[in-house]
Formats: sequence, C-alpha cells, structure tokens
Amino acid sequence: MWQDRKDGEESPFIPLGPFKLRLPFIHYKFEWPDYFQGLLMCAVDLAAIPLMIELLGMPFDVALAVVLMNGLLYLTHHLLGDPVVPGWITPAVPLIMAYCMLFPEGPERVHSLVAFQMTLGLFSIVLGATGLASKVVTFIPPAIKSGVILGAGFAAVNSVFVIGGRFDSFPWSISIAVGIAFYLIFSRHFARLKKTHPVLDLIGKLGILPIILLAVVIAPSFGEAAWPKVEWGLISPDFSTLFQEYTVIGLGFPPLMMFVSAVPTVLAAYIVLFGDVLQSRALIAEADSLRPDEHIDYNPNRAHQIFGGRNTLMSIIGPDIVMAGPLWAAMQVVVIERYKEGKAAMHSLFGGSGSFRWGTNTGLLLLPIVSLVEPILGIALSLTLLIQGFVSVRIGIVESRSNRDLGIAGIIGAVLVSRGATWAFAVGIILTLLVYGRDFFRGENEKIFTKDLDK
Repeated sequence: MWQDRKDGEESPFIPLGPFKLRLPFIHYKFEWPDYFQGLLMCAVDLAAIPLMIELLGMPFDVALAVVLMNGLLYLTHHLLGDPVVPGWITPAVPLIMAYCMLFPEGPERVHSLVAFQMTLGLFSIVLGATGLASKVVTFIPPAIKSGVILGAGFAAVNSVFVIGGRFDSFPWSISIAVGIAFYLIFSRHFARLKKTHPVLDLIGKLGILPIILLAVVIAPSFGEAAWPKVEWGLISPDFSTLFQEYTVIGLGFPPLMMFVSAVPTVLAAYIVLFGDVLQSRALIAEADSLRPDEHIDYNPNRAHQIFGGRNTLMSIIGPDIVMAGPLWAAMQVVVIERYKEGKAAMHSLFGGSGSFRWGTNTGLLLLPIVSLVEPILGIALSLTLLIQGFVSVRIGIVESRSNRDLGIAGIIGAVLVSRGATWAFAVGIILTLLVYGRDFFRGENEKIFTKDLDK
C-alpha cells in the first residue's frame, strides 16, 4: 500500500544525498490512465530508430536496443525526485546530426557521437553538482541565445524539407499529418472546441498519438509506406552487435581531439537543453497554484545530475543521436493538465509522470506495438521535428530583447544551419561585440516590433 501525505507536504521519499527516491506502489499511487497512455505513446520513442539507421548505419534491432536502454533510463527522473516526463533534446537533433556527419560513416562517426554525448553528460553533471546549473546561461548574451535556438528550429525544419529529405519520401503523409497536428496543438479554434466537446478534449490530451495512428493508415493509402505486418510476442533487441560495433566496449574510447572539436556544438545543444529546464520549472510552478495539497520540490541542479548521468552512461553503453533530455514538453503538459484537476484525478505528480514512463517502457517490449508503427517511423520523426521547429523559432524570437538582438540572432541561426555551431558562435561573438561593445553581456532592452505599439 502506497504511503499517503498530509496536505501541503511532499510525497514520501527515501533521502539519497541530493536525490529523493520514490518507488511505485510504495511512495506514490500508480496512475493507470497515464500508464495506458504511455503504453501507446512509446511509438514516439521508436521514431529515434530511423535517425540511428540513417546516421550510423545501425540495423533495426541494434537501434531498438538503444531505444530500450534509453527508455529504462527515463525512469530515473521521477524515481530520484525530478517530477517530469523526460524525453529527447529534440531541437538539438539536427545540430548533432550535422556535426557527426562531418566524420566518415563507421567507427569514426560512432566515436564522434560518443565524444559528443559524453562531453554533454559530464558538463551537465558538473553544473548540477556545483550548483551552477541555474546560472551558466545567464552569462550568454541574449542575441546569441536567441540565435542558437532559432538555428535549432531552422535546422529541424530543414532536415525534413531539404532536397532528398524525408518530405520527398512521404510528401502526402507528412503534409496531412503535420496539418492535422498543427491544428490540434496550436489552433485557437480547436482550443475553443475542446472546451465544449469532451471527445475533442480527449483527442487534444493525447498529444501526437492520434496523428501517428492516422499515419499508419494514410502512408500506405498513398503508397508511401507498406501496410504494417503486426507480429505478436516480445521484441528481440540485438545487444551483442550494439556493444561490439557501436560502443566504446568494442571500439575503444575516441581520441582526445574529438572531445575538443565537439565543444562548440555541445554548448549549442546545452543552450537549447536549458530552455527545457526553464520550461519544466514554469509548468510545475503553474500547477503549484492549483494544487496546494502537494509541495513539489523541483531542483534544476538535481535535474542536471540526472540527465547528465543518463547521457554519460548512454555514451558508453549505447550512444544515442537524440540524447537524454530533461523534458518531453508535449506529454508533460498532458500529465500536468490532468494533475490540475485535483487530488481525485491524480494523487501526486510523481505518480502521473512515473506511471506514464512505466507505460512507455512496457510498450517498447511489445512486438505488436513496435511492428504496427515500424513502417511510418520516418513520418513520426518528421512530425516531431516540425513541431519542435515551430516551438524553437517561437522561443528563439522571444529570447531576443531588442531589434538588434533579433537581427544578430537571424544571422547566427542561418550560419548555424549552413556552417555548423563553431562558425555560428564565432559569428555571434563578433557581431555582438561590434553592435554592443562594452555592453556585450547586457545588450539592450527595448520594445521589439515597435511598428505594432500604436495599434
């Protein structure tokens, strides 16, 4: 029987240094609605497979082993006291792919990914352990932050629409799926409809799951993918080939210069990643005002140590192109919206976020679910990238504090897509120095889009 709490207190836990261990059925009530939703939403986790096939030439069963291990590590967040639904560092994926593709396919490209993920992981752990996690990004000028986030958005969209890219393989499926997804997620019209139609409200709360299921039918109907051949049983991931051909266990550690060359892109990925940390804190703070019965201790330093540890471990046992991020924003919103409905709807936020991730891990083991979505994983990935591109561009613009910032940011973003993170940082530093001089770190505060002020 799970332990209850008094109103206004934290859910029970076992202290573990900076962490707070909470176990299902003991320290929190298991939330079955979130579990069953996670059971189906594992399809999004599987969308990482075509990326690893494309970048590293991994066989499907080897990439499946990476996804399964990453899925297990998702559980560490809520188990150790971080009340979030973790996910990929989605906006940074195109940047990481562009960096790794500078190296020839084979062991050298695998080493580049290992060096990148290990550097990012250790950097995050140090920031979390020293308490600097909440301070480091404040030292980066707003124009450069804005430019990197904009560039990540541009890169996400470009990776779908570039000549010979995924759009050319699934033009009708992506067009229809993305159109419906943007309507369901971002449309004001649909937001109003949800308030009066319970069925539409349920569809809205399922995130991109309905669109992925729709793609299973749309893609074969337009001849852009095969009809799924549903198989029964459990998956059979190939861990042996993974360890021998795609990890330091079989290939040895990368040369030191690979760690050095990864630093600029790691910093770019970290700026994007830190935006997810800020979003986590904002979403939890919003829920706090409606749920005074539970005190939620969200600590960015603890979060850094957890996802930093995930990245470091994965760099050794299964380097992963999507990285280990602090937040799956879409599903965090879905869980928190149900949490806001009160204690009867969800007893603890840890129960909701934890049960969801237990569900995705169960789904990853089930061959019927994996085989159902296998033909349309490229479409699911494109959908994720385009939604993330939309959000990144929106956030990147908001990071700018003046018209000058926005001009610098646009150039940084374009350079980042065309020449990579090293060039983008160099251009950003030079432009910011030329424009602001001694006010390099402060920039300026003024109204953006002043043409609209008098309306």
